[in-house]
Amino acid sequence: MERDLAFMIPEIIVLLTVVFALIAEMLRQARLAFVVTLLGLLLATVMTVPLLGENTSVFDGTFRIDMLSIWAKLILLPATALSVLLARSEIGGSDREGTVYVLLCLVTLGALLLSGAGDTMLLVLGILLAGLGSFALVAYPRNDHATEAAMKFFVFASVTGAIMIFGLSYWFGGTGSTQLSDLSRLETKPVIAAIGLIAVIIGLGYKASLVPFHFWAPDAYDGAPISVAAYMSVVPKLGAIFALAQVVRDLPVSTGWPLVIAVIAVLTMTYGYLTALAQSNIVRLLAYSSIAQAGYFLLGVIAIGASPLAFTALIVFAAAYAAMNLGAFAVVMGTGRALDDFSGLGRTNIAMGVAMVVFLLSLVGIPPLAGFVGKFLLFGASIDAGFTWLTVVAILNSVLSLAVYLRIVVPMYQQNDAAPASASRPAGLVTLTWGIAFVFTLGIGLAAQVIFAQFS
Repeated sequence: MERDLAFMIPEIIVLLTVVFALIAEMLRQARLAFVVTLLGLLLATVMTVPLLGENTSVFDGTFRIDMLSIWAKLILLPATALSVLLARSEIGGSDREGTVYVLLCLVTLGALLLSGAGDTMLLVLGILLAGLGSFALVAYPRNDHATEAAMKFFVFASVTGAIMIFGLSYWFGGTGSTQLSDLSRLETKPVIAAIGLIAVIIGLGYKASLVPFHFWAPDAYDGAPISVAAYMSVVPKLGAIFALAQVVRDLPVSTGWPLVIAVIAVLTMTYGYLTALAQSNIVRLLAYSSIAQAGYFLLGVIAIGASPLAFTALIVFAAAYAAMNLGAFAVVMGTGRALDDFSGLGRTNIAMGVAMVVFLLSLVGIPPLAGFVGKFLLFGASIDAGFTWLTVVAILNSVLSLAVYLRIVVPMYQQNDAAPASASRPAGLVTLTWGIAFVFTLGIGLAAQVIFAQFS
C-alpha cells in the first residue's frame, strides 16, 4: 500500500489542492484559493519528475505508472496552471472565483486518472470526474448562452457515458475481468470486442471531441469563459486521447480497431478544418480547429504496438498542442472573440501579433515550430504502422489548415484606419500566459531540431 501511494503522490497532491482551495473559497478568500491552486499544481509537477523511467502499475494493476501517464502529468499539470492564470485574469473578483480553481483541479484529476487507466472502472471514474466539473465551468457565466451550452454538453455526456458503461459490461462478460491488460482474451470473441470498442470510442470520443461525437464542443467553448474554453480544448481532450491509447495497447489487432480509428481520424481532421473555414467567431474557429487537431492524435494511437514512435509522437504532439492552443486562446482573451477584433493587431501590438502567428503556424505544422515536430513524429508512426494513405490525408489537411489560420493572420497585418479594440495592452497574466506558451512552442521545436541534427 505504501509503495502504491508513493507512486500516486502527484494525484494525491492535486486532490489535496482541491480540498484546500475549496476551504479557501468557503472562507471567501479567492486570492488564497488562487495561490493554493498554483502552488499545488506546481508541486505536483515537481513530484512527477522522479517518476520518469518507471514502468509499473499500482493497486492491483488498476492504474499504470508508465511513460504515457507520467508525461501526461508533466503536460496536463502545467497546462492547468496556465489556465488558472487565464481564469484569474478573466474572472478575478467575481463572487465564485475560487470555485473555478477548484473545478479546474478536479477536472484535471479526472484527466490524470484517464491517462493512467489500467481498469475499465477507472475509465468510468475519470470520465465522471472530468465531466461533472466541466459542465459547471461551461455554465459559469450564468447567461442564456452559457446555460444552453452546458445543458447540451450535459445531455451529450450523459448519453455517451451510459453507452460506454453498457459496452464495457460486454468486455467484462467476455474476459471475466475489468482490467485492460486482460483484453487480449477477446482474441477469439470478435463480436464482444467490437461492441466494447464502439462503446469506448463513443465515451472517450465525446470527451476528445472526435467526429461524429463533437457537436457539443463549439457551443460549449463559445458559451464558456475564454479561459475555460482554452482549458477544455487541452486538458480533458488530452486525458481522453491518452485513455484511448491505454485501451488499444491491450486490444487484439484482429478486432480491426486500427482501421476504425483511422477512418474517424480522417473524418475528424477534414470536417474540423472545412467547418472552421466558415467561422467568423474566433472561439468557434479555434473550437473546430481543436476538433481537427484531435484527428492528428489518432495517427499516434493507431500506431501503438506497430511502431516504436507511437508513444513518443503522442507525448511530443500533446506538449506542443497544449502550448500552442493555450497561447492562441490567451491572445484571443487579450484581443476579442470576433475576427474583426484582430484587424491590425500585428501593427498595434507587435509582440502579441508575432506570438499569434507563431501559434497558428505551429498548429499548421510549419518547421521549426513545436507543431511540426509533433506532426512529423505522428506521420512517421503512422507510416510505420502501414497507414501511409492516412498520412497523406493528414498532410493534405495540414495544407487546408493553412487557409483556416490565414483567415486570422491576414487581417492582423492589413492596413486599418480605425483603431481596433485590440490596441489596448492586455492584462499582465494574459501576457504572461501567452509569453510562456510562446517560449515552449519555439523551445520544443528548436530543441527537437538540435536532437534530430545529432542523429542525421
